[in-house]
Amino acid sequence: MAERRVDVAAARFDSATLETNKVLKNTYMLLGMTLAFSAITAGVSMALNLPAIMALVFSIIGFVLLFVVQRMADSSKGLPAIFAFTGFMGASLGPLLNVYLAMPGGASLVTQSLAGTAFIFFGLSAYALQSKRDFSFMHGFLYAGLIVVLVAMIANIFLGIPALSLTISAAVVMIMSGLILFDTSRIINGGETNYIRATVGLYLSIYNIFIHLLSLLGVLGGDD
Repeated sequence: MAERRVDVAAARFDSATLETNKVLKNTYMLLGMTLAFSAITAGVSMALNLPAIMALVFSIIGFVLLFVVQRMADSSKGLPAIFAFTGFMGASLGPLLNVYLAMPGGASLVTQSLAGTAFIFFGLSAYALQSKRDFSFMHGFLYAGLIVVLVAMIANIFLGIPALSLTISAAVVMIMSGLILFDTSRIINGGETNYIRATVGLYLSIYNIFIHLLSLLGVLGGDD
């Protein structure tokens, strides 16, 4: 009887492990495809040399589609929805990237930001996968930090303080880095079983790290 219980427990553990590995594999596969699609739409946006206002328009559309993705994540409609979302988010980068590329050393800034973002993501993901630590304790701190940063961003629209802008960008990079650990940990420990929602979380962290690293390097590079 005891052996049967052990066998059942082992079978359940193996099943849970297989399911977790499946979610993790699907998440990284979808993340790679959505990032590639965003790069394509960003390239098209840059080639069309769209005005800066279009970055805001695309971001608003992307924000609306984010809610659509969350609602459709449990159905087959979730996949086209997430590609629509990431496509518009990528397109919103086009005008911003054109501004930076027009600056002296702009190509180097963009390259450094891409490399820095990749280093942060792969480094933190590898740590979370290797350690298998549960980072759920960070949840409250991270979301409180997001609220503080959001309020600071709104305030700085009116204040226009360069030092505050720099501080906000640094804070966003740190918070999004924490969210990569948190989201990856949730997948590993079975807290997130929907790979579309998992992809959205990691995509947004990568997206925000990139644009705020670009902002930081742009300011620091401008001081040289």
